[in-house]
Amino acid sequence: MKRRLGLAALAAVLAYGTANAQQINVKIGVLTDMSSLYADATGPGSVAAAKLAIADFTKTHPNVKVELISGDHQNKPDVGAQLAGRWFDVDKVDMIIDVPNSGVALAISDVARQKNKVFIGSGPAISDLTGSKCSPNTVHWTYDTWMLANGTGKAVVKSGGDTWFFLTSDYAFGHALERDTSAVVIANGGKVVGAVRHPLNTNDFSSFLLQAQGSKAKVIGLANAGGDTINSIKQAHEFGITKGGQSLAGLLVFASDVNALGLETAQGLMLTETWYWDLNDATRAWTKRWHQERGDPKKFPTMNQAGVYAGILHFLKAVAELTSAADGKAVVAEMKKLPTDDPLFGKGIIRADGRKLHPAYLFEVKKPSESKYPGDFYKVRATIPADEAFRPLKDGHCPLVSG
Repeated sequence: MKRRLGLAALAAVLAYGTANAQQINVKIGVLTDMSSLYADATGPGSVAAAKLAIADFTKTHPNVKVELISGDHQNKPDVGAQLAGRWFDVDKVDMIIDVPNSGVALAISDVARQKNKVFIGSGPAISDLTGSKCSPNTVHWTYDTWMLANGTGKAVVKSGGDTWFFLTSDYAFGHALERDTSAVVIANGGKVVGAVRHPLNTNDFSSFLLQAQGSKAKVIGLANAGGDTINSIKQAHEFGITKGGQSLAGLLVFASDVNALGLETAQGLMLTETWYWDLNDATRAWTKRWHQERGDPKKFPTMNQAGVYAGILHFLKAVAELTSAADGKAVVAEMKKLPTDDPLFGKGIIRADGRKLHPAYLFEVKKPSESKYPGDFYKVRATIPADEAFRPLKDGHCPLVSG
C-alpha cells in the first residue's frame, strides 16, 4: 500500500511539473521596415525567419507556446517608441527583435529598459548600442558600424584607397558609420578629405555624387544602406564616376542590395557581412526553408534575417531555462550566461555589453562570368575571427562593464 501511494505521489509530482512546464507563454514582436528602403534586407523576410525559429524551437519544446506579431516603425523613432510601448504595455509582448534603423533602435532600447523587457537588435548597425548606450535589456546580434569599418574600411585602405570622401545618410546610423570608418582610415595611414550628408531614403544623389567626384578622393565611402546604397551606386555608375579612377566602398551592403543592383553593376564591390546564404551546407539548407516561408525564390536572405532566426532561438532557450519571460533583465542575463549555438552562426557568446560575437567575412562581389547560379554573389576574401571582428570590450565604454 505504501509503495502504491509512493508511486502515485511521484506520478502526481511529475504530472504537476509537466503541467507547470506547459504554462510558459511568450510573445515576440518583429518591429521592422515593411515597405521602405530597408524592407528587402529585413521586413517580410525577417518575419519569415522568426516563424522558422519559433517552429524549430517549439518542435523540441512543446511546453513553450510562442505568439508572434509584427509591425512597421516607418523609420521614425517616435513611431517606433510608441508602438513598442503599446506592445509591451497593452499587447504583453516580451521581446522585440530586428529594428533596422539605428535611430529607432536607440529609442526601442530605452523603452525596453524602462519596461524591463527584451530588445534584440538584428537590424540596427550603430555600435553605441554596446557602447555608451548599452543596456542590461538589449542584445546587439548581427553586426555593427565598428565591425563594418574595420572590415571593409581597413581592407580598402590597405589595398591603396588612402583618401576618402563620405556620402553619409544623415541620421544616427550614417553618422556612426562615418565616424567609425574615418577612425580606421586615419589609423591605417589614410586621409579623409570631406563628406556630404543626404536625407534618409533619397532618390536623387546627383548633387552629392558631384561633390564626391569633385573631391578627387580615391574612395567614395557609402555610409548608407538599403535603398540609399542601391540608388547611390546605380547613379554613380550612370555618371561614370568609377571610370574616372574613383572607387566606391559600400560600407554596409546586403545580399538583397546586390540582388537588386545585379552583378554587372555591383561586381568588384568589397563588403563585410557576418552571414551569407551560400556560405555552407547549413546556410543553404536553411535558405531553402526560408524561400518556402517567404514565398519568393527570387529573393535571398540577408544577415539581418539570419540574426532574427538565431536571436529568437537563443532568447527562447533562456526563457525555457528560467521558465518565464517576465523579467527582461533576467532573461538577457541568462542569454549572456548560456553559450550561443545555432545552425546559422555556429557557436559563440554574448558579452557583458550585450555584443553577440561571431566571425565576420570580407567578401568581394563576383563578376557576372564568375557566378554559376542565381544568388551566387560573393567570393570570400578573408575570414575575420570573432574576437577580432568586433570592438574590444574595454574600448566601448559601456557602463555595464566594470573597470
